Amino acid sequence: MSVDSATTAALYASHVLKDGDSFLIANGYGDIAGPSEGLFHNDTRLLSLYRLSLGEARPALLGASVSRDNAFFVAHLTNRALSPLGEAGTPQGLVHIARTRLLLHERMYERIACTNYDSRPALLPLRFELAADFRDMFEVRGSVRKARGEMLASQADGYRRRFQYRGLDGVLRSSFIAYSHAPTAEDGNGLDIHLRIEPGGHTELYVEAGVASQDDAAPSRQRYRQAAAQARLRMRQRQRRGARISSNGPLFDEWMRRSRSDLALLTSELSSGPYPYAGIPWFSTPFGRDAVITALQTLWLDPGLARGVLRFLAEHQAQEESAFLDAAPGKIMHETRKGEMSSLRELPFGLYYGGVDTTPLFVLLAGAYARRTGDYGFIDGLWPALRAATAWIERVCDANPWGLLDYARREASGLANQGWKDSEDSVFHADGRFPPGPIALVEVQGYAYAAFRAMAELGRRREDAQADAWERRAERLRATVQEKYWMAEAGYYGIAVDGEGKRCEVLASNPGHLLYVGLPDPAHAQAVAERMMQPAFYTGWGLRTLAKGEPRYNPMSYHNGSVWPHDSALCAAGLARYGGRDVAARLLRSAFETAVHFDMRLPELYCGFARRPGAPPIPYPVACLPQAWAAGSPFMLLQACLGVEVDGEQRVVHVNRPKLPPGIDDVRVHGLVVGEERVDLVFKQFGDRVGVFSESRHASAVPVNLRN
Repeated sequence: MSVDSATTAALYASHVLKDGDSFLIANGYGDIAGPSEGLFHNDTRLLSLYRLSLGEARPALLGASVSRDNAFFVAHLTNRALSPLGEAGTPQGLVHIARTRLLLHERMYERIACTNYDSRPALLPLRFELAADFRDMFEVRGSVRKARGEMLASQADGYRRRFQYRGLDGVLRSSFIAYSHAPTAEDGNGLDIHLRIEPGGHTELYVEAGVASQDDAAPSRQRYRQAAAQARLRMRQRQRRGARISSNGPLFDEWMRRSRSDLALLTSELSSGPYPYAGIPWFSTPFGRDAVITALQTLWLDPGLARGVLRFLAEHQAQEESAFLDAAPGKIMHETRKGEMSSLRELPFGLYYGGVDTTPLFVLLAGAYARRTGDYGFIDGLWPALRAATAWIERVCDANPWGLLDYARREASGLANQGWKDSEDSVFHADGRFPPGPIALVEVQGYAYAAFRAMAELGRRREDAQADAWERRAERLRATVQEKYWMAEAGYYGIAVDGEGKRCEVLASNPGHLLYVGLPDPAHAQAVAERMMQPAFYTGWGLRTLAKGEPRYNPMSYHNGSVWPHDSALCAAGLARYGGRDVAARLLRSAFETAVHFDMRLPELYCGFARRPGAPPIPYPVACLPQAWAAGSPFMLLQACLGVEVDGEQRVVHVNRPKLPPGIDDVRVHGLVVGEERVDLVFKQFGDRVGVFSESRHASAVPVNLRN
């Protein structure tokens, strides 16, 4: 790679840190300089420019990375030739600069360590370009506002500079950046700090930035070290949650560790419990659908995450009607935002309910959590929210002529499409035209079916008079899906039914979710499975969201032909449910080989081009990375291969026809919680069979029921 191409790659590489409601995105140099980079808090960019240069020149980049636990970012830099400043000039490559930073309590701490390897003193002219634009996240994404608030003049006070913005909502938003050394010079664009370093000497500069507060202490080595120790400890505590995976494959283990670290990074500790924020940069906030699916992906390993998600969503359940918010009593939220545009209701996303699938997914997760843990006391506390959510599903289904769960946005400011494929062009007829609403997506009927079944199961335990009615509703919905969505000639389900009762006869990945919830009979499930693994869907890297050859197919689009890891994982789990363990293993291998090309982490999505020998998967340019349900996908894929189901009430682990990932003949699940016990499960390959046994002091207390 040439110097120019290496520089370009570093400028476009994104490195992410997160803590609570703050996150930071910088390039490989550690600079904040790109249009989507910055230090953000509560959907507002507090620092939009933070660029280091040595005099007039950018330093040369040696390497950059985020630590394995996602707690620290480190960039290694060196000088280009420095002009004489009172001393003989310093030749290129004799000063090493290490930028190490972290986020803690929503504040950035950075150490800039400089070492002089020259035999002469070096005068290092550090130049920091600084700016804060206080743009709302939706502005950063491209929204154009009719008016903005007032940017106040920045204030310099010795080692500290303060930025302020008075929004149209009347809120004064403030941020700061402070240095351990007083500036040598300042101007409106930044400041200079000159460091003299003796031969073989070492000096350190400390920087802090974030929300302006009463803590006016100057940055220092002691403050940095205390923050670093706390950040590492907090991240370790997050990563200890739930069972851990290991195998005889070092690279496979690295994938599992990286995925676990990404989930730990994205998970915020809220008053209701742990909650995975959806993804960085665009969705670092609570989303309903994303969190539920992430919790389902990791439920077998960490039911505590599902508990936190359920409690948060119950606390934010809609109580009133609002067309602007797409809210109705009982409905579960789609997303929540804290920025200026949401505060002013320029957008409805302050607390928005425009997701048709989040409510049945919430109920589905509650049922799955109860089966996994046997924690029916928690379900008792959740019961009013579950009843209200189910009542909303029933009302919408009853208003549909065919008893389907449908959606139609109530105001133009809301989302046009309200399933997981929520881009405006993701639902259409076979001739490419958009359908009239209300629209009933096929996978949403599957979620509603599973929600009714979950309520019937939970209701019988509580002797609820509605239990049998919910079971009947589930069966009616199953029959209706078969009647309205099945395309006999194609041997597949259509993507949706429109407001006129016409089927959208398009081959998309959505029906794979029907298999996940167990709605189709075996014959129809087998037909779907065969179609999904044909080249029109299967790229070699995963499953396309839309089959090649369909109208509006575009492998570079957001939802019409790209590959989403969470979608492939849900489909794999569905295929495995109907006996397709070999197919699940194939999809797991595809995801693993994809992750190898993305630094061992799966992005939100990537392009749906067919795999070619020697060629990597093609990135989607603005995909979130990391992203919660992408990071959770490896665990759902592995569960689909191993066939593990935990019965928390009976304190037994069921393993149904396990299949190990290709190239792996030993997988261990460490510290699996079953009731009050913790066990280690060991899967080993013996010829063409996989054996499983438990290891630990209390292994005998948790039977393992193996079916081969």
